[in-house]
Amino acid sequence: MQSKLKSLLIIFFLTTSAFCQLDNLKWKKANLSYEKPDEFRKRSYSFQADDAGEFLQKSLVNAYWFFVSDVDGDNCPFSPSCSSFFMDATEETNIFHATLMFSDRLTRDANPVKGNNYPMGKSGHYYDPAINYSLNQGRIEYLPPAFIVDDE
Repeated sequence: MQSKLKSLLIIFFLTTSAFCQLDNLKWKKANLSYEKPDEFRKRSYSFQADDAGEFLQKSLVNAYWFFVSDVDGDNCPFSPSCSSFFMDATEETNIFHATLMFSDRLTRDANPVKGNNYPMGKSGHYYDPAINYSLNQGRIEYLPPAFIVDDE
């Protein structure tokens, strides 16, 4: 019994001394960065506009960026992002319809179960452009959910 105990102690001390830190090989600080790159924050919050409609559009987008997107982070499961969707929707329709389309998009953004109805982009986001909600049937591009879109 004592010989087993002695042999276990010898093995313990040999293994601990074999893996100890040597004086000439000090541990150094690792220069690692765990920050996720946030390219989405490089935005222009300017209010420069040519007319009142564009000023209203930029005001709504800036308010969305400041109060929702910057707080929530880059978590939009769709491509283009919700703010880009709003900008595209105002170009396709008017500010009232674009606001309704944007509100509908936000409700779909909060429900990840409905994601299997959209084609997937190469960026890993569901592809859902504003043009697909146009009243002009000729401009709508239907893509099956299994389709992979180059959205980058």
